[in-house]
Amino acid sequence: MRTSAKLSEHHLPRKRFGQNFLTDKNILNKIVRAAEVSPSNTVLEIGPGLGHLTRALAETNAHIVAVEVDRDLIANLRTEFSEMSNVHLLEGDILKQAPEAWLAQGNASTPYIVVANIPYYITSAILRYLLEAQTPPERIVVMVQRQVAQQITAKPPHANLLGVSVQYYGVPQIVGNVAAGAFYPRPQVDSAVVRIDVTSAPSEKDSARFFRIVRAGFGAKRKQLHNALTLGLNLSGEEVGKMLAQAHINPTRRAETLTLAEWETLAHTSKSFLN
Repeated sequence: MRTSAKLSEHHLPRKRFGQNFLTDKNILNKIVRAAEVSPSNTVLEIGPGLGHLTRALAETNAHIVAVEVDRDLIANLRTEFSEMSNVHLLEGDILKQAPEAWLAQGNASTPYIVVANIPYYITSAILRYLLEAQTPPERIVVMVQRQVAQQITAKPPHANLLGVSVQYYGVPQIVGNVAAGAFYPRPQVDSAVVRIDVTSAPSEKDSARFFRIVRAGFGAKRKQLHNALTLGLNLSGEEVGKMLAQAHINPTRRAETLTLAEWETLAHTSKSFLN
């Protein structure tokens, strides 16, 4: 059987896939513990890479479905894990089909957990893909850029669009920070492990209205909320004033100061003003 160490000697990381492979065993084990993986779980791993995290997950005896976009890596991984019946390796772009479709290909079903060391440049797209899925995971544990982790977990008065978007669906927390030296090749920034416990499955209509409001609010971040919403929603100042009054929100506040509950209230009151 080929080892992950051998794979790293033969594979040149590809920039177009944002490949930075996590090699620190202690951190790998910390990720698995943070995900609370047990033999009864199904785990969807995005981008197994050299297989370091895949092996740590597989040793829990959980059912692992790992999706890798790099054709060269998937061939090597299939050789390495050929003797592990609980690991199913699939080739493809994770975003091309729904999570439950990947699980079905790996002879697995929901509920499921997602664990991944994902490329930084598609962090937001991956999180949106998972949280907005028809069948979202129970929890997500991902390695992301440290600054992005701080954005995801930010609270008022330092809220931001990414943080509000994630917190609308679940409760995020930073499990731990990871130095750049834990990766091969070494990235230019430090990272962090984030766990998201998915708590809600809002209706598509409610979600669309919520994000329309939030994007408008953060679309002109330096403006007072009244002005930002007037501009972003194409409503009159009078209409926005009434909407904010009904939500009991001061029109002079800025988007980064609103709590998630206030955004939800504002989205609810907007029903009478938006088409």
